[in-house]
Amino acid sequence: MRSAAPSTQGAGLAFAVGAYGLWGLLPVYFLSLEPTGPVEIVAWRIVLSLVFCFLLLAVTRGWASLRRTILDRRAMLLLGLAGALIVVNWLTYVVATLTGHVVEAALGYFLNPIVTVLLGVLVLHERLRPAQWAAIGISAVAALVLAVGYGSVPVVALTLAFSFGFYGLVKKKVGPNVDAIVGLTVETAWLTPLALGGLAILAATTGLTLGAAGPVHLVLLLSAGVVTAVPLLFFAAAARRLPLTLVGLVQYLAPLLQFVLGVTVLAEPMPIERWVGFGLVWLALLVLSIDLVVAGRSPRRASLEPA
Repeated sequence: MRSAAPSTQGAGLAFAVGAYGLWGLLPVYFLSLEPTGPVEIVAWRIVLSLVFCFLLLAVTRGWASLRRTILDRRAMLLLGLAGALIVVNWLTYVVATLTGHVVEAALGYFLNPIVTVLLGVLVLHERLRPAQWAAIGISAVAALVLAVGYGSVPVVALTLAFSFGFYGLVKKKVGPNVDAIVGLTVETAWLTPLALGGLAILAATTGLTLGAAGPVHLVLLLSAGVVTAVPLLFFAAAARRLPLTLVGLVQYLAPLLQFVLGVTVLAEPMPIERWVGFGLVWLALLVLSIDLVVAGRSPRRASLEPA
């Protein structure tokens, strides 16, 4: 039994790196979809994700789990709310990518763990350790510095951080009985009528780009469902195999890749104020991560002490 643990954790780490690595490279995918606009990208992402989820349910025989969720009114309403939050997150992220704000989008996901901790206090009335309060305080200073650096409040970053933070909070309320495939299926099912309506309006006004920009573009756009679902499935597989502390540390890979891409490849401006602001955010994350690791080890040490 013990010999299987390193193998399981190794597979879990590979899944986690795969999930956050793919999320970190999403800007490359969205930029490759030009001339498709953000509304059409998100609409196809919703519709094709639903199609892909139905295929996965057929392969995994998950219809019984889906049926139980549909019959659970509370779960359905919560997943509808989760869908609304994730579509705000998706649309904001795609708009940020296509308008040259990849670095600010990365900031949003760097801030997300801090927002999650803050929501735990404000909504779930959780008690924070001193290090967690210190991380929130440093992040508040960072937000002020970044506001000066951007010349305005970093709306994109805050929208991404809070929409995904509230999304995680709602998913926590749904509980572990709804797996990743069923959850994404229901969320996209709630959003599909809106997405189809958006596609219909685009078709009647500016026209759709699907099939109008060459075969490579067509294949890339039709891959939106797979691009959306696969990282989520990798994440679910990682979460089942790894301690929460390790998953929490690997999550920084996605915004780090986005940040490097924005600064080096896309050559987005990084004046000194932004470097200082990002440095403070990274310091807050370092404090939070050390606290997370120490807190995770404490119960193990206590369990090893002789009675």
